[in-house]
Formats: sequence, C-alpha cells, structure tokens
Amino acid sequence: MNHVITASEKAELQRKTLRILVSGQIIGAAALASAVTVGAYVVQEILGQKTPWGGIATATVTTGTAVMAQVLSRLMMRRGRRPGLQLGYALATVGALIAAVGAQHSQLAIFLIGLFLFGNGQASNLLARYAATDLAEPEHRASSMSRIVFASTFGAVFGPLLISPAEIAGENWFGWHKYTGPWVFSATILLIAFLNTSLRLRPDPLVIAGGLTDSEVKLPSVREALQVVVDTPKGRLALTAMVISQVTMVAVMTMTPVHMKLHGHETLSQYVVSLHIAGMFAFSPFVGKFADQRGTTRTVLVGSVLLVVSTIMASLSGEAAIALFPSLWLLGIGWNFGLIGGSSMLLESVPDSKRVTVQGSADLMMSFFGGMAGLSSGFIRRAVGYHMLSVAATIAGGVLLVSAYYSIQKWKLTESIAS
Repeated sequence: MNHVITASEKAELQRKTLRILVSGQIIGAAALASAVTVGAYVVQEILGQKTPWGGIATATVTTGTAVMAQVLSRLMMRRGRRPGLQLGYALATVGALIAAVGAQHSQLAIFLIGLFLFGNGQASNLLARYAATDLAEPEHRASSMSRIVFASTFGAVFGPLLISPAEIAGENWFGWHKYTGPWVFSATILLIAFLNTSLRLRPDPLVIAGGLTDSEVKLPSVREALQVVVDTPKGRLALTAMVISQVTMVAVMTMTPVHMKLHGHETLSQYVVSLHIAGMFAFSPFVGKFADQRGTTRTVLVGSVLLVVSTIMASLSGEAAIALFPSLWLLGIGWNFGLIGGSSMLLESVPDSKRVTVQGSADLMMSFFGGMAGLSSGFIRRAVGYHMLSVAATIAGGVLLVSAYYSIQKWKLTESIAS
C-alpha cells in the first residue's frame, strides 16, 4: 500500500530513517569487527598454527552473508526493511553465541555453524545502505548511502580494540577460553542492534516509498535478478566493481593478521585491522559526494587505482609490519570507493521498480566471491606466500581499473558522437 506524503514530510522521514540506520550500523559494525578479527585465531587454535584453513572463518561468515543477503532481501520485498533487518540481527546474535560455544570447546563444526549465522549481521549492515536510499532523491542516493557506510567507522574501528578487554574479562571473570569473550561481547551488542531496529525504524521507509512487491506477484529468481543487472553496460560494471573490490579486500585483509602473527607481530595486528577498517568507512561522506558530483564510473576508477597501489605495497612489505599500516589503510579506502561507486551505479542501471529485486542478488554475488577469496587465501599464502597472494589481488584490481577506464572512454565517445 502506497502512502501519500508531502515533500517536507518525506524529507523529515528520511532524516529520521538515516539517524536510526546510523545507530544500528555503529553497533553492528562493532560486533562484526571485534569478532571476525579473532576468527582465524580460533581456527588456528583448533587445527594448528600452520594450518592453511585459517581463511575458513572469514569465508564462512561471508558465505552466510551471501546466502542471507538474498533471503533477507526477498523478505524486505514482501514486508519492508524493518522485518528483514530484524531477522538478520536476531540470527547474527544467535550465531555469535553458537560461535562462542564452538570456541570455548574447540569444536570447529559448531564454530562454523555459528559463523554462518553470524554472517546475517553483515548482510543486515550491507542491506541497510540500500534502506538509506528508499526515500532519498536520485541525485542524493550516493550521499545517503555513504552516511550509513560512514557510520560503520566508529563501531568498526573501536570494535577490534575491545578484543583484548573482552578476552581478559572472559578469562578472569568467567574462566572462559581466551577467544570466547569477543563472541559473547558481539552477541550482546548485536542484540542492541536488533532492539534499535525493532523499536525505532517506524514507519518502514520501503513501505512509505511504495516499494513492496504484491504477495500475488512471483518474486524473480537470483538468475533473473542478475540478468536485469547484466543487461546494461553500467549494470555489468557495477557488479564487477562490487565483486572485485570485495574479493581483493577480503583476500588480503584475511591473511594479514595471520602473516603478522607468523612473523611475531600479533600484538600489532589489531591496530592494522583498525586502521584498515577506518579506511573502509571513514571517508564515506567524501566518497558519496564525489560519486554524486563526478559520477559513479569515476568513483569506481579511483577505487581500482587505490586497490592496485595498496596491494602492490602489501606484496613488497616482507616482514616489515610498519609497511602494512599504509597498505591496509589504502586497501580499505579503495574498497570504499568500489562499494559506494558500484552500489550507486547499480541503482542507476535499473528502473526504480526493480531496485530492490537486484540489491540482494548483487550482494549475494559480492559476498559469495568474497567468501571464496577468504577461503582460498589461506591456501594461496601457504603455497606461495603472502606476497604472491597480494600480487594476485593486484591483478584483480588491475582488471577493474582497465574495465572502468575503458567504460569511461567508450561513454565519452558515445556522447561526442551523439552531440
């Protein structure tokens, strides 16, 4: 049912929606960053320090994110943003508690089940950026989306810094295993994110925008939704940008703490991760304005350049931990340009009536390939080293750079011929 509201009422509701989504994003990002940082360490505790399966923790979370992004998106199409975000945060809370049990008792299967459900939190945080655009004017969609991504900065930067206090509290107060505390901490604050969405996200922005799909209408399959995306040149570039940015970032980021631990720099790894996450989110307002003013294609091009530069630095870092600080920081900024540029381009490339249809499917592809990158990163590092893993990421970033540059030149030529 469509609700007719005035322009001023719509603007006020948009501001309220953004405030609520920002609160949830800060909380959710803190939970995700604090727990995922120690995921590889739990796997190493169970399988041994030299196991090539260290990336399975990140891979399982991102696979859960991929699968549930589609499920939650389809629920949103029928019932609105709030029910989808509620379910995502609730399942993530349960997942964090299950992961805590797995970490406590060194049970890998239980730990991975928890991580899969925990991925719902990331799915909710990702889909929240689209919720920010439901009531936004087309020329302000990238800026609105960037505000939600920017909000993750505060939670995501400080989340990893709370790992040590959570570990100490768990060990000293409850007698838990070292890595159990961060997961219980994450479950607690994810519950707060659930309550924030449940109690405050009213009215539902997608309902007000008239974006619900009638219950009698058959929802498109993933293949059909992706076909809508790839039917246009902009849609193809948007999906490529989202996938490559995620793959490049996840592969290098996942193995950086492992690489640092093997060279005696475990105590510094949480600070590198925090700086990396700051790069991922802190520049979002600038990136959003850049995308609105200079275009989403140029935004993707800048992101690809940063991804290439950062991964080259990582490949040359050797055992020097200090070199990983600027490298991982730039990697995060490049991911930010790729995500916001690609996501905004995705909205441009499809009719408004099909925006919600493609959002979950695009996030599924982005998270699925990111999960595969996380899983394979441990084997690649074990086989050929961290530096060659970074070289592979450089090549992926280079593919995106060439694609974005070629698209800009092609569209310039088309415009000049048309004029």
